[in-house]
Amino acid sequence: MKLSVKKGVALAMVLSSVMMSSAHALTVYTAGPGSLAKGLASGFEKKTGVKVNIFQATTGKVMARLEAEQANPQADVLISASWDTAEDLHARGWLLPYQSANADKVPDTLKSADYVAQGVSALGIVWNTKSGTPEPKEWNDLTAPAFKDKVTTPDPALSGASLDLLIGLQNGMGDKAWTLFDALKKNGMVVSGPNAQAVTPVMQGAKAAVFGAVDYVTYGNIEQGESLKVIFPASGTVIAPRPMMILKTTPHQADAQAFVDYVLSPEGQKMVADAWLMPARTDVQAKRPLFTELNLLPTKSDGTSERSAVLKRFNTLFTQ
Repeated sequence: MKLSVKKGVALAMVLSSVMMSSAHALTVYTAGPGSLAKGLASGFEKKTGVKVNIFQATTGKVMARLEAEQANPQADVLISASWDTAEDLHARGWLLPYQSANADKVPDTLKSADYVAQGVSALGIVWNTKSGTPEPKEWNDLTAPAFKDKVTTPDPALSGASLDLLIGLQNGMGDKAWTLFDALKKNGMVVSGPNAQAVTPVMQGAKAAVFGAVDYVTYGNIEQGESLKVIFPASGTVIAPRPMMILKTTPHQADAQAFVDYVLSPEGQKMVADAWLMPARTDVQAKRPLFTELNLLPTKSDGTSERSAVLKRFNTLFTQ
């Protein structure tokens, strides 16, 4: 009788172990293209046998979920649409240092000791080619009478990349940047929600152009036949690297590191390029202009205070 009980306990332990191993999965929180996240998860699972659970939302919602789960962390890997996110989490000591061997082809400006770019987007003017307005070449073209009440912009309070553009323009133009923002306000520019909310009315023809749209979404829309064009002003714009990082609380460190390796592999980076982002690696071809082809404005500030000051000044201007 005792022997059978022992056998039963042993069998239960084995079954429990099998169930635990089969239930093990890597959890990735990601902002950005859901189709890219699913493709990377599927490719990684085929390579390693490790299942990947994806939570995909805006950076704001992803960060809110991370904060809410502090007492019981769920995410192993985080991919954000805002470089600020990585800098903030690094400062808070939340990140696990890791340098992937596959990051050797990633420029130094796109990696640190504990985060690395998955890919890169840029901000530009998105113009509806059937809007009946002249094709804009520069940011200030959107202040012309032809664009009266026909321009949208993503809300910089919701988009770190949009705030980077404001800072970049201020750094590059000085007070003339605020003259530009004031002229855009007087010309009826509307501050929308996140990027998609700003682009949708332009795609539908209700508006003519977006000031400072993230480009990869529009490239995908153009591929689907939409009458849109992405324009990068020669006077300069900013890029939005998408940082990828491992949370220090992960119980699956080796798998998380292997996932970062996979995203930065030529196969993973090709998927990034197929989503119309610039690959982080310089040896993988893109389907769109690279940041080396753009005039980039400096976005470095003295820290949070300047970012909050720029955002406050912009919000004050547009709520007057």
